Amino acid sequence: MHILVNTLHVVTAVFIVGPMAILPMTAMRSIRAGQAGPVATVAKSVNIFTLLSIVVAIFGFGALGLKEADDNWSFASTWVWLSLVLYVIALAINLFLVVPSLRSAATALAEASASAKAAGYPQIAAGSGFASLLLVLVVVLMVWKP
Repeated sequence: MHILVNTLHVVTAVFIVGPMAILPMTAMRSIRAGQAGPVATVAKSVNIFTLLSIVVAIFGFGALGLKEADDNWSFASTWVWLSLVLYVIALAINLFLVVPSLRSAATALAEASASAKAAGYPQIAAGSGFASLLLVLVVVLMVWKP
């Protein structure tokens, strides 16, 4: 059972957290091109993938609860709780900065305002970049287990 839950944790991380981190980059290309439709679609997708990423954390808790006897880590292990904290920060950045900025940019582009191309771009770039960096740190902690 431990192997199954660990596998589900890794697979969901790849197929859910991966798009959550990468999709805002594609939206920035659409913003530069002045395309409102793709930006609105990416905003919805990033929101969905960010919320779905909670499944990855649930499988992580499952893996923690089903660990093998010779594993010498627990929730009190620094790499476990620090990974959770970094993930929650990345989740919050996506939900409260990146997704609203994507929605604002899509609205501005749809209204064809003069500054539409710049609308939300810095927040999307900085927020998604920082969230992606945090998620990379989570992966490093999960592999390294300091």
